Amino acid sequence: MSPHIAARVVVVGAGLAGLSAASTLVKAGFQHIQVLEAMGRPGGRIYTTRPFGQNVIELGANWIHGQEANPLFLLAQERGLLLEERGSASIMCLPGSVTPRDYFFRESGRQLTVDEVEQVCSFFSGLTSRAFGSELEPRHSSQSLGGYLDEEFAQSPLAASEDGQRVFEWCKRSECTDEASSSLYEVSASQLGHYVALEGGFFNSLGPGGYQALADTLLDNLQPGAVLCDRPVHSIHWGLQEEKNHTHPVRVLCKGGQCFTADHVIVTVPLGFLKENAAAMFEPALPKSKADAIERLGFGTVDKIYLRFEDRFWPHDCAGIQLVWDAGPEDEEVYQHSRSEGGAWRDMWYKKICGFDTVARHPTVLCGWITGREAQHMESLEEKMVGEVCVRLLRSFTGWSVPEPAQVLMSKWGSELFVRGSYTYPPPGVDAVREHTALAAPLPLPCEAGHSQAKPLQVLFAGEATHVSFYTTTHGAYMTGIREAQRLIDLYTEKEPDSYN
Repeated sequence: MSPHIAARVVVVGAGLAGLSAASTLVKAGFQHIQVLEAMGRPGGRIYTTRPFGQNVIELGANWIHGQEANPLFLLAQERGLLLEERGSASIMCLPGSVTPRDYFFRESGRQLTVDEVEQVCSFFSGLTSRAFGSELEPRHSSQSLGGYLDEEFAQSPLAASEDGQRVFEWCKRSECTDEASSSLYEVSASQLGHYVALEGGFFNSLGPGGYQALADTLLDNLQPGAVLCDRPVHSIHWGLQEEKNHTHPVRVLCKGGQCFTADHVIVTVPLGFLKENAAAMFEPALPKSKADAIERLGFGTVDKIYLRFEDRFWPHDCAGIQLVWDAGPEDEEVYQHSRSEGGAWRDMWYKKICGFDTVARHPTVLCGWITGREAQHMESLEEKMVGEVCVRLLRSFTGWSVPEPAQVLMSKWGSELFVRGSYTYPPPGVDAVREHTALAAPLPLPCEAGHSQAKPLQVLFAGEATHVSFYTTTHGAYMTGIREAQRLIDLYTEKEPDSYN
């Protein structure tokens, strides 16, 4: 039987990090757990919808990254939440995953051969693998990922052909989706080696319940009323002195005026939200090491554009229609020019779209991917206009007869007040391990706690941005919630604390 633990814990955010923290604490016997979610639904950056009928469309998290030693994959497997089908029905729109069933078109309308595309994509994959495998030569240590890739590609025979150069730009544009960046010229090449990819490949499609079914397994562990939605937190006051009528060191104030007192608060809000709000959110203010980490780590936007048609117009062996521009935004010259020309890039925002991929269980739906500042600009446009632009692109690149879409749906993570983007990346010149670690450090810091009788672990931090090697991922978020819950479990059960990294 779990011991009865009377400590009051408030969890800010009901994404995977917050829900895994709350669920873990409840299972350990904590009796007073309150989760506060700013949005009108639990799930955070998981956003499973059904806009086109009974089958799910994921506006947020889309797949499980890796299977071996992945606790989310194991949880989904245990609960029977994985899609049992195989083959084309299980393909989800997965940027950067190129197969012979992808149709690549030049801007002129010419379709590229599978061989020439695969040669460049394979070469590109080898270069990124070296970066993620910490196998870069010292001269690349301070370079951006884009700069490193350009330098290496220039030495390849593939760079001699214009088609090769243009496909390479597409590869970089696609990689922006994985990195959640406006450009690979804004991502560190050397720091990517700290990211750990789990073995087993991506599991591309959950079953009929979608990603929300995973979040629901955690919600099921909590008592009714444990999660309160539409409760944006305005401020967190910590380090409060014990008084006659006040024995808790933390007070959490919501924008509606509601107040929650606690012994501990676990903050699981996205890094994008912290960038906008952390300076005013904490009293006393966050220590410099933590404020610096929030400022230095990158947090970018990745959006999806779903187009539903009445009938399928693309060939049955086509898994995606990829757009290869003559002068794409990830060409170094185009990128540098766009940095100096002010806002003219907005007129070409659609050039950041990689292509349009088929969607599992939706035979007449395509999904386009767009990242960075172009994605944020797209969010300001009407869905009808975005749909018109996408259809124009499909017609001009393929030459096919493309009908008007019956429905257009797009995500807007950059505009979402309580998220402000999608996930974390390391910019050039940033020591990512130091910053992820600083962001994860509980308050008061050990050096501060040692000089007073302050209660330990008053403010804890979880979320994908606080994981050194699994940032950007859902399993990273999930694991950090458990990590912070374990700190509190150890505190109250007088165990020797485990390593928290």
